[in-house]
Amino acid sequence: MDTLQQFYINGRWVTPSSGCQTHAVINPATEQPEAQIPLGEAADIDSAIAAATAAFTGWSETPLATRLEYLEKLLALYQQRLPEIADAISREMGAPIGLASKAQAPAGMAHLNNAIEIARDFPFEETQGGSVIRHEPAGVCALITPWNWPMNQIMCKLAPALAVGCTVVLKPSEFAALSANLLGQMIDEIGLPAGVFNMVYGDGAKVGPQLSSDPRIDVVSLTGSTRAGASVSKEAADTIKRVSLELGGKSANILLPGCDLEQAVTHGVRAMMNNTGQSCNAPSRMLVPADQLDAAEQIAARVCASIAVGNPADNATVMGPIANGRQHQRVKALIEKGIEEGATLVCGGTAMPEGLDTGYFVQPTVFSRANNQMTIAREEIFGPVLTMIPYQDLEEAVAIANDTDYGLSGYVFGDNDQARQIANRLRTGNVHLNGAGPDFQAAFGGYKQSGIGREWGRFGFDEFLEIKSLFLPG
Repeated sequence: MDTLQQFYINGRWVTPSSGCQTHAVINPATEQPEAQIPLGEAADIDSAIAAATAAFTGWSETPLATRLEYLEKLLALYQQRLPEIADAISREMGAPIGLASKAQAPAGMAHLNNAIEIARDFPFEETQGGSVIRHEPAGVCALITPWNWPMNQIMCKLAPALAVGCTVVLKPSEFAALSANLLGQMIDEIGLPAGVFNMVYGDGAKVGPQLSSDPRIDVVSLTGSTRAGASVSKEAADTIKRVSLELGGKSANILLPGCDLEQAVTHGVRAMMNNTGQSCNAPSRMLVPADQLDAAEQIAARVCASIAVGNPADNATVMGPIANGRQHQRVKALIEKGIEEGATLVCGGTAMPEGLDTGYFVQPTVFSRANNQMTIAREEIFGPVLTMIPYQDLEEAVAIANDTDYGLSGYVFGDNDQARQIANRLRTGNVHLNGAGPDFQAAFGGYKQSGIGREWGRFGFDEFLEIKSLFLPG
């Protein structure tokens, strides 16, 4: 039987419980189904939690070297199947095959490799004063992951959780089931002990509360919307479990006076349109010195015109479609809202890109002469829409940047020393200076409504560990 029609529970592929609804995984470039998957019911989630609970003691007591042997086998398989994973991501959520091959799929491999290396030298037991401090696996973990960077978000949770000795129930996005299924196949092939890894597809609004509220779950790690994060927190409260949340963002990109405007705007626009704007840390608000706004608009329009929008399977494509029909409608509605509220439409809009008549495509869109109270400056659009906001001085720029419910990421472009000073004042979990890319060894996570906790590198291990102090006699 096709494993896409099954869940992975207790070390084997199993038939879903009777009465499961199905969900079509739609290719957003063609609007045609790639697969039909079942959506788990309460009985399926219960079975997965029971399996992970039963497996926890054995897995947590398995020597670290043995756990890492399994992860090394998974890393080797992942590397072998990298082209398949990239193809699956491209078909399920529309990432251009170049982006899927060079960034989307390799991101998962990078997190897995990092986890193996970090675990080898991790101080699971250390001495502090006259006591021994033990870092022990937190227990059974529910991992709830999104569709926009599917393997990145699964592996930055799964790899450290397994490395430290936790067992997991993974609920991947139903919109990104193709890549998750490949991961399940690889995990089955390496022969992890039964119950250590379990995977059930499902509607997050339906199964999320069950995963969050079940007393057998010790940790819930969610990447998703702020609304989903609030729901998980409320459902988890009665059982006092640990909750780790990586949520939305509305990141400001401050272009400092005197910066290389051509370079800064070009980089900012391209970074915004990467992954069709569907990144929680996208630089969606560009703060520009007011006296340079006209020039910045011209550069932004020229850059957008150079972005090849089209078939994700074409290596020449730079920007693919929005990942699903629901999000496509939301992005178009917010573009219309920006026009309605009086922002200047520099380029783009709600019409289909030239030459395309099928698929969930949106033109690269730039608004300008906006203020920070407009809807397009407040809400996370999660599409290829950039909002340019003028500022008079750096005090105002910092105030605008921090005037948001979110605090995931920030960007500053200009003189290095000045950029560093401004970065230190931003209320965000990370800041990119002068075009610097992400660092998987650093901490990733946000302030305010962008979440709780940190992922990536050494910091991602802390989310899945409890601390025990052994007070020794003098």
